[in-house]
Amino acid sequence: MKLALLRHAPTTWNEAGRIQGLSDVHLSRAGRAAARTWRLPDRLHGWRRLSSPLQRALETAALAGLRDPEIDPRLREMDWGDWEGETLDSLRHADPSAMATNEAAGLDFRPAAGESPREVRHRLLELVRDLAADGRNTVAVTHRGVMRAALSAATGWDFTGAPPVRMPRYGLLMLEVGGNAMLSPDDPLVIATGGA
Repeated sequence: MKLALLRHAPTTWNEAGRIQGLSDVHLSRAGRAAARTWRLPDRLHGWRRLSSPLQRALETAALAGLRDPEIDPRLREMDWGDWEGETLDSLRHADPSAMATNEAAGLDFRPAAGESPREVRHRLLELVRDLAADGRNTVAVTHRGVMRAALSAATGWDFTGAPPVRMPRYGLLMLEVGGNAMLSPDDPLVIATGGA
């Protein structure tokens, strides 16, 4: 079974470098314009459609032609807790030592009152097990934190150092799912724009 993860189009917070997490930020004007041009590759037509419950994902799904996706809360972005609305630069400047220690924790990095990437990976793998049992190829509109958790599950990357596969900023991450786990990522694909 294959799983295609699509990151939502840009929001004003993305454009400003602000951490969104569970804050329900809508797409920016530029994000809406971009999503209207996105088209899935033909090979993904007819696949099961899922979306995060957050508005930026639902708007992206609708504008990109993924009408009426099933909503699954396990696709929501990482909870950044008290840090939502901040920038990473401002957090690093406020307490450089504490932030460096936290970032070095990799999968166990934890924002104040938020969740860790390991917890995001755990909830994503619960979804993956359900999808594998169903067996249908699936495309899901989600968030960068979830896509990074998927890459971690597929490759063993522990969130320290650069990811082993370069993920597109806005595009698809294709994964092969077998049994109860993600086996390996294909090369990330770029969304085909225009009419095809």
